[in-house]
Amino acid sequence: MAKQISDLKLGILGGGQLGRMLIQEAINYNLTTMVLDPDTHAPCKHIANTFECGSITDYDTVYNFGKKADVITIEIEKVNIEALEQLEKEGKLVFPQSRVIRLIQDKGVQKQFFKENDIPTSPFILVNGKQEMLNSNFAYPFMLKQRRDGYDGKGVMKIETIKELDDAFEGPCLIEELVDFEKEIAVIVSRNSNGDMRTFPMVEMEFNPEANLVEFLISPSTYPEAIQQKAELIAKNIASALNITGILAVEMFVTKNGEILVNELAPRPHNSGHQTIEGNYVSQFQQHLRAIFNLPLGDTRCITNAVMINLLGEKGYDGVAKYNGLEKILALEGVYVHLYGKKYTKPFRKMGHVTVVDQNRESAIEKAKYIQEALKVIA
Repeated sequence: MAKQISDLKLGILGGGQLGRMLIQEAINYNLTTMVLDPDTHAPCKHIANTFECGSITDYDTVYNFGKKADVITIEIEKVNIEALEQLEKEGKLVFPQSRVIRLIQDKGVQKQFFKENDIPTSPFILVNGKQEMLNSNFAYPFMLKQRRDGYDGKGVMKIETIKELDDAFEGPCLIEELVDFEKEIAVIVSRNSNGDMRTFPMVEMEFNPEANLVEFLISPSTYPEAIQQKAELIAKNIASALNITGILAVEMFVTKNGEILVNELAPRPHNSGHQTIEGNYVSQFQQHLRAIFNLPLGDTRCITNAVMINLLGEKGYDGVAKYNGLEKILALEGVYVHLYGKKYTKPFRKMGHVTVVDQNRESAIEKAKYIQEALKVIA
């Protein structure tokens, strides 16, 4: 890039916690940050150089916002693609590229991309509405996913019997074979415009069954080296096939017979990489900036064991957030709290995360379990 990074304006579509953590890293590079988000209380509002309240799905709003930036990135996929395509035509740098976001916005297109590129994934079919599901003869139980706009467990349901189709989603959906998996894992891969690639070590995830959200994330994984290398290679193959610039989170399953199947992609910093802030030599947020500004990629190795706990709004509480138990957990060693600046809590809303780092893996996991019990987000 002819200009220095500190001379450039970074436009971020979406002002949530991912944008906030990206800005916290961008400050270290003297980058000027601009944020567009529809929420007047967005977490990025007070730390971006400029904040615009507006729709990230409206063509004119996104186009006019993007015109003012040198490089445009996203922290959520649900953005107006046509505006980004036009900005690219006019010479603006959009990373990840609009064609990548378009592909990932539609889970059906994403699955077809896996199939066409020999990327291991569970068997699936695409359907429109309940009648097509009935006619499909797809074996029960199966997973049903809306093709667009699903996130954090929304737009996903398990269908165990024909009776449950009564409550099924309408419109374009994806039916997937239910995977009998042993563990959910993730690999984050970064790629700059030169084509240099680095993967972060594979992590293991534990889910909250009720909210279908990551509850714990453990880094690094203790799976055999062969499985870890295979997962990292799959992530690199996907990044190469997409020709992406930026960060790509690849969520996968390890089946009970040791197979790896790709579940979903996110072309941006991701919940499965938050522990990298304290647990790795370079964080996913710094790496994303390095990738989109075509700088040398950082050292992704783990410094130590890291366990990340999502702080979710407690059930039964709606209103101005209060954090009960903060002092208790801060008395522990190796505990790092990240609150997301969200004024209001509601059940299962992501309000922050805590990372525990410890030379002893079991000790880190024990502390994480204690934090989960001791720290509650109420109203």
